[in-house]
Amino acid sequence: MNKTVAFVSLAAGLALTALVLGLPHVAPPHPATPVEPPRPATASNGSLTMTSRLSHPYITPGSADLFVTVDITGVEVPGSKRTPVNLAVVIDRSGSMSGYKLQQAKQAARHLVGLLGPTDRLAIVHYGSDVKSLPSLAATPANRERMLQYIEGIWDDGGTNIGAGLHAGQSHVAALRGDYTVNRIILLSDGQATEGITDDASLTEIVKSIRSEGVTVSAIGVGTDFNEDLMQGFAEYGAGAYGFLEDAGQLASLFQKDLQQASTSVARGVELRFQLPEGVTLGEVLGYRSYQEGRTVRVPLPDFSSGQVERVVARVTVVGARVGSAVDVTGLKLAYTDLLKSAGVESAASLSAMVTERREEVLARQDKDATVFATRAMSAKNLKLAAQALREGRKEEAKGYVMQNEALFNEAGAVASPAAVAADLAEQKAVLQEYEQASDDESVGAAVKRTKSKAMKSFGKLGSTY
Repeated sequence: MNKTVAFVSLAAGLALTALVLGLPHVAPPHPATPVEPPRPATASNGSLTMTSRLSHPYITPGSADLFVTVDITGVEVPGSKRTPVNLAVVIDRSGSMSGYKLQQAKQAARHLVGLLGPTDRLAIVHYGSDVKSLPSLAATPANRERMLQYIEGIWDDGGTNIGAGLHAGQSHVAALRGDYTVNRIILLSDGQATEGITDDASLTEIVKSIRSEGVTVSAIGVGTDFNEDLMQGFAEYGAGAYGFLEDAGQLASLFQKDLQQASTSVARGVELRFQLPEGVTLGEVLGYRSYQEGRTVRVPLPDFSSGQVERVVARVTVVGARVGSAVDVTGLKLAYTDLLKSAGVESAASLSAMVTERREEVLARQDKDATVFATRAMSAKNLKLAAQALREGRKEEAKGYVMQNEALFNEAGAVASPAAVAADLAEQKAVLQEYEQASDDESVGAAVKRTKSKAMKSFGKLGSTY
């Protein structure tokens, strides 16, 4: 990308920020009287709490772009007894896993076995060109010994038949899912599918089928060769978690984390719905799959564990009419199966904006937290574009997207405070430095995967990205 294109792209990004977020290019005037900070709307009828807010609780007459931010938090359940789990761990043992990676994968599997108790069940699946498995067993002391012996006998061999591994894991977990409230597959791979079903769409359909049976899928990628978009899609459609590891030595801690998340689940089948009043249009839900049916926008979310937090950011366009009146922006509904109550639960809230003719009031009452959250979500879009550009060898273009993010966060800091975005700015500088140093296929691959993981968290996938 030449300098002219980079400058135009950066200028367009800044213009968009000023338009959408209402960020001033000069310090906002101080109001004559103290301004009460915006109050978020909080709703909870069960194990999840929904906290929502607008980037601009006050707008001027005419069309205005606002951001709606919604935080969903799983209830803390301190000292509670761990829920029994029905698991299948599906391990890639293709030729590329030979040596250190497979040794660490086996060590992680042994560690997972040691964390289970007699009320838990585990199936162990490993795949290369073919699939072998130890069927699901209760984790009694005798069976744990059998599991450990089986893990010891796993060897590297063949290509990467991810589809067959997923089908085997599905078969083992589905056979007993009716006896458990928590059913989960943990998939591990270091490569792209080379045998069996190899196209992304068909592999994703397998995960959708698994999820339709009430089984959650988590996906862990190791190294720099796996298809991160596919694995992230597995986690999203499977309502589980996604993890990226350069070093297979960290696998044991990630397996433990996923078990902890599974065994402290408080909600599943979680869906956030936006109800848009007449005159309000959806721009986009940033970073999440969404489906619009008439005036309702549905956003599927992962299963939630105790204390887990996920954030959804959406951009909407609202038309302000009469000065001094309130304009309905959106109704919100959070629907899910509450595992603590063993019942379906719904929580609802609504958000509205006041119409004022005073521009300084709009700026003074801008929600600082929502502004930062929205800026992070916008920066995540740039990070995804940067990762793709870097992968395709357009390093200067990739760096340009990250530089746009630095400008976005500086603008957000003018509204919130420099401290509120200091960590974000440091992260963008670290990405730039990493891009500068990425000089071969392996370092570029690692930088791409790290960037996309950062993007997922910036979109708001906080608890479901390891």
